[in-house]
Amino acid sequence: MSITAETAKQHANDPAVLCCRAEEGTVLEPANFEDPAIFPDLIDSGLLNTDGALKLGQVLNGSKLTKTVDSLTPITPDIVDKYDAAEEEAAEEEAPAEEAVAEVAAPVAAAPVAAAGGTIKLHIGEGKNIDIEIPAGVGAGAAAPAAAVAAPVAAEAAAPAAAEEEEVVVREMTRKHYKIDKVVLGDETKIEGTTLYVREAAATEGADAQALVQSMKVEIINPDQYHTYSQTVMDIQPIACKADTDMELGEGETMVLDGVVTVVTGVTEEGVQVGEFGSSEGYLDENMQWGRPGAVDKGEIMIKYEAVIDRKKNMERPGPIAIHTAVDHVTSEIREAMRRDLTDEQVVDTQVLQQTRHPGKKKIVVVKEIMGQGAMHDNFLFPTEPVGVLGAKPNVDLGNVPVAANPLEVLDGCIHALTCIGPASKEMSRHYWREPLVLGAVHDEDVDCVGVIFVGSPQANTDKFYVSRRLGQMVESMNVDGAFVTTEGFGNNHVDFTSHIEQIGKRGIPVVGFSFCAVQGALVTGNKYCDAMVDNNKSMSGIENEVLACNTLCEEDAIRGLAMLKAKMAGEEIKAPERHYNANVKQNNVELIEKATGEKIELVENEQSLPMSEKRKAKYD
Repeated sequence: MSITAETAKQHANDPAVLCCRAEEGTVLEPANFEDPAIFPDLIDSGLLNTDGALKLGQVLNGSKLTKTVDSLTPITPDIVDKYDAAEEEAAEEEAPAEEAVAEVAAPVAAAPVAAAGGTIKLHIGEGKNIDIEIPAGVGAGAAAPAAAVAAPVAAEAAAPAAAEEEEVVVREMTRKHYKIDKVVLGDETKIEGTTLYVREAAATEGADAQALVQSMKVEIINPDQYHTYSQTVMDIQPIACKADTDMELGEGETMVLDGVVTVVTGVTEEGVQVGEFGSSEGYLDENMQWGRPGAVDKGEIMIKYEAVIDRKKNMERPGPIAIHTAVDHVTSEIREAMRRDLTDEQVVDTQVLQQTRHPGKKKIVVVKEIMGQGAMHDNFLFPTEPVGVLGAKPNVDLGNVPVAANPLEVLDGCIHALTCIGPASKEMSRHYWREPLVLGAVHDEDVDCVGVIFVGSPQANTDKFYVSRRLGQMVESMNVDGAFVTTEGFGNNHVDFTSHIEQIGKRGIPVVGFSFCAVQGALVTGNKYCDAMVDNNKSMSGIENEVLACNTLCEEDAIRGLAMLKAKMAGEEIKAPERHYNANVKQNNVELIEKATGEKIELVENEQSLPMSEKRKAKYD
């Protein structure tokens, strides 16, 4: 496949190999050459040997073939009438780059040097040894400082350094935490001290109100009962409410129960798990990656719901929606009990969450792709209560178009996750409640996080590209200097994930992408803007291991992503990834960041820290 002039310029230092047969006398141009991106595969297969080949930059200067040659022929000195030897010498003289956070060193600006004759001479070592002479400013003297060179009029006195602007608190909200150390099923829902009583009949009522839910039972799982069999986990949710129902998400006061979470599970009447591309049924302690942002923390009590829905309704939107709505009927009673029974004397911790802006810093936006293909893939956006159902809109019904949110709305439960994708990379409702990338971007004083955009992933490619174009225009209108694009799952949604990156990147905005890739989830498509990627994989084998939340975005990934985006915004080159998954690339980046910051990055555990389940044993065997 021939290349364009732009591609040839990008690969000027790569071997020059013909893509097609070319006749003697042909003046070489970009259209004659094969794309260097596919060389590694050709070399591995024995179809290509580039030893002794000239570089593209050496032969795209009017070089003419002196003989007729076939396709995949490397250009060597003996088959062209001339080539640029200076390019070769310059390449040999280049010093090896020192590794930095983004895997190559940042370019250092050359300092202007005072020269005789009233001029400033600036020598640029890159390119073709360009020398620029600029008249020195009147009155500036032969040794004029660099700042005076660019001034239209010579400065007579040094200007004071610009004062660094102080951070601005845009909005804030308060989380008040209440300890729960015991949960009991009973005849009414109430809170007494640190004991939560849940009305058992509320689960039956919730199921009865949903035509597709045949039954739903509620079970209390204490820490010493983690070795309990469970159907596949559909979602994990914090139990929280707004202290004042007139307050919207992201503002005012939110009441949170500590020590207990909601766990939603489901199965069809014929015994099919409500999930796609894997499921996490089995013993909880063998199939849950404890401590992930979206998962259960060890020591917490689970209020686990098991719903049974009509036959074959697991792959249709109404099925999972009915389960979540039935569960929220019970949670709504708990929210009312929190507002009624809890007092400030019972508060064990108070968090003040702020959205701060850092004027003068590089502006960035976090884009989160959420599932919207239909079938069981959907999410509820902006309910009236944290991770609620009432008042929310499904992103599928909104056309999956991009929707903006402020960071505090995200951290206050504006996403109720209905997605039933593979468990290892599934971002559950609790994940957004403590989303590491949003937290990292807001708290990083080196950047100015303007907000968060949620964009759905439709089923049809035409719809995928439609929402991508809308996303690109939205990001452009924000006038940001950089962007993150994240996704959960892998496969079909990578089509629009990479399109999002392209739509933002082609507007001149540096982008860093986050996805589970590794071995099994490698990108199914890509483009030239997908040059800075963070792999969320944690599994030992680089696969969808069906361990809940194992391969989701964690703090360690957010740290690497922030370092990579800062490097990219600074103009640093991001070193190309290896052709095949190599866990050492991540480890090297971690070590580079630790060296640069002097701070230790704690890496999370993977499935090797869990007891081996029968399912994983069979998979590995």
